[in-house]
Amino acid sequence: MPNTPATYWKLHKVPILMALLGAILYYTFAFQLERTDFIKLLTLFAASFFLCLKLIQFEKWNLKFLLVVGVIFRLIFLITEPNLSQDYYRFIWDGHLVGNFINPYLEVPNDLIAQSDLVIPNAHALYDGMGNLSAKHFSNYPPLNQLLFAIAALLGGKSLMGSVLVMRTMIILADIGILYFGRKLLKNLNQSPHLIFWYFLNPLVIIELTGNLHFEGVMLFFFVWSLYLLSVKKWTLAAIPYALSICVKLVPLLFLPLFLKHLGLKKSIIFYIIIGISCLLMFAPFYSPAFIANYSETVGLWFSNFEFNAGLYNAIKYIAIQFDGKPWELIKTYGKITPIVTILFVLLFTFLRDNQKIPTLITSMMAVLTLYYFMSATVHPWYIIFLVVLGVFTRYKYAVLWSATVVLSYYAYSQADFKENLTLITVEYISVYVFLIYEIFNSKEQFVIFRKN
Repeated sequence: MPNTPATYWKLHKVPILMALLGAILYYTFAFQLERTDFIKLLTLFAASFFLCLKLIQFEKWNLKFLLVVGVIFRLIFLITEPNLSQDYYRFIWDGHLVGNFINPYLEVPNDLIAQSDLVIPNAHALYDGMGNLSAKHFSNYPPLNQLLFAIAALLGGKSLMGSVLVMRTMIILADIGILYFGRKLLKNLNQSPHLIFWYFLNPLVIIELTGNLHFEGVMLFFFVWSLYLLSVKKWTLAAIPYALSICVKLVPLLFLPLFLKHLGLKKSIIFYIIIGISCLLMFAPFYSPAFIANYSETVGLWFSNFEFNAGLYNAIKYIAIQFDGKPWELIKTYGKITPIVTILFVLLFTFLRDNQKIPTLITSMMAVLTLYYFMSATVHPWYIIFLVVLGVFTRYKYAVLWSATVVLSYYAYSQADFKENLTLITVEYISVYVFLIYEIFNSKEQFVIFRKN
């Protein structure tokens, strides 16, 4: 039978109609949604998630179809400003600073905005847009991220939308790169290549990365590229994209000890040295005597000052309040304990698991990051995307569920004071806990520390 449009339509009519409906949903999300309208947001997200599941179910062997659909969904957001996040104002602000050789780790917007000779185009619009919380702190974005901001600011010039367009293009290209290397890695692991579409078509990924311009996708591109190189035994080359991943977002630092058993002592030391030198080279242009103190202080705020969509922390806070505990004191203490407990978990998974094989290594990474997010006082929705990527290469799919239920945390955006609904947060976490426990007890590859290859 000839492969004509009529034949293709006959064979793929239902998925095509689903894709068209998905495009309408994303158009509505991009152009007709106020983040204060929680019911509309929840409905659009839930419908988009359902279509994601069905598209993968119907067309999982049709790479070209799912690739085109995923790209079209992203292009719908191309010329819109993010409607769920204001972080992009700070991205453009930092980009103009770097482009004018001003160190964003040494100057806070609150001080710069008072200067009459400030060289930042649209400075007051960017300052007002980023909000008071961001404006009073030094930048916390690593150097490669800053370079990407600078490129966007340079190419965008005086146009905010121009800078947004450049950043969005970067993020879309990174997602396509994840699809490319993710499929190759899945083949090397003898897994079905279609699994990467649990990332590529995931509504949380499309909305939070392409839509809201979070650079987790760029970090994950370098991270997945590095894992692919490790899977083909090119571990020295793998160190370079791994360092680039760290220099977009710091999260991959958490996994470095796990490579000790995967590579062995001698190779892992060389691997760490290459990563260390690469990171130092990227941080070097920003170095000054005050840099380390300022950057450490800013990063430390995430442990001791901020709280959003927390799981275990909210439970502990609720109990503490019953005994007249003071929340502002609890977050300080809890923030000091969380890094220590996280490090202990990393060491346990480093020395008590045989991480020689890539699937076991990735499962250890997923376990460590999951435990960290369970304990963290701040879990923004886009953080879960890292778990979604890791889950693609393991037997565990609870991260896909979490990427669906995390939308409940958006309720806070509908409140003038950003007050969270703890009932919705509880539903989110209980759903994930229950499904995770189910997967642990029903998996052939147990999600435990003492697993041998």
